[in-house]
Amino acid sequence: MTPSRRFLAHFYMALFVIYLMLPLVVMAGAAFNDSKLPTIVPWKGFTLDWFSALFADGRMWRAFLNSILVALAVVALAVPIGTAAAIVINAISGKWRATLYGFMVAPVLAPGLVIGISTVLFWNSLGNTVGSDFILFRPGLHLSTLGQVSFISAYVMLLVLARLQSFDPGLEEAALDLGASHAQVLRRILLPHLYPAMGASAAVAFFQSLENFNVTLFTRGGADTLTVYVFSKVRAGITPTINALAFLLICVTLVLALVYEMKRRRKARIEAERAAEARRAEAAML
Repeated sequence: MTPSRRFLAHFYMALFVIYLMLPLVVMAGAAFNDSKLPTIVPWKGFTLDWFSALFADGRMWRAFLNSILVALAVVALAVPIGTAAAIVINAISGKWRATLYGFMVAPVLAPGLVIGISTVLFWNSLGNTVGSDFILFRPGLHLSTLGQVSFISAYVMLLVLARLQSFDPGLEEAALDLGASHAQVLRRILLPHLYPAMGASAAVAFFQSLENFNVTLFTRGGADTLTVYVFSKVRAGITPTINALAFLLICVTLVLALVYEMKRRRKARIEAERAAEARRAEAAML
């Protein structure tokens, strides 16, 4: 690469990083500004009062806890469903594969508003048909979970399906020829190959659920989630306590990213050392 192209590449990367990070910096800075409005202009002085107000806001923490619980439930349901769908789609061919793939991807293309209203109408109709007042048929966080799973599982399927493209089917055939059952092949050969994609899809599902608004707004019933609470605060007059919460979430995300990167580099270094040791042993034998 020529020096001019290298400079342009670095310049573009710098602009891209600034474009991504500048709104986060401004939002985080507003959490320390002694102003009743979530802004950094004008700067009225450094303060930590908004963090104190955040920790004293019981409703916000209840909404945040509800969002975490819904996100964990979505991960617990969406990852197995999406993984199973990816395995089935990868195993079949022809029109059935295209049909199943279309059914799984369709919720991603539908607006969240449609999914939220459809979820409420479906369960209400089912409750009226059965003639039961069971809580499952009423709006609540459980309906928010089911509504989100209907489209988040498609993201999981796409990630796992991409990972399956690098899987060698000959490994399954060899294991079956050696006497392994289909359950053993799934548990000891296929799933270990899919674990990285399943972990990534679990993270995607968690954050997709955490920031979901449209589906949750129509299915939550009387419960609050973080996105709905922030929406209600925006209508009534938002305060920098939201910025304080966002700053804490950014810090937690950065710490988790750093921990993951350190573990990845440590694992790569160990694998490189083992490969070098194996090469030295092979050279010594020769």
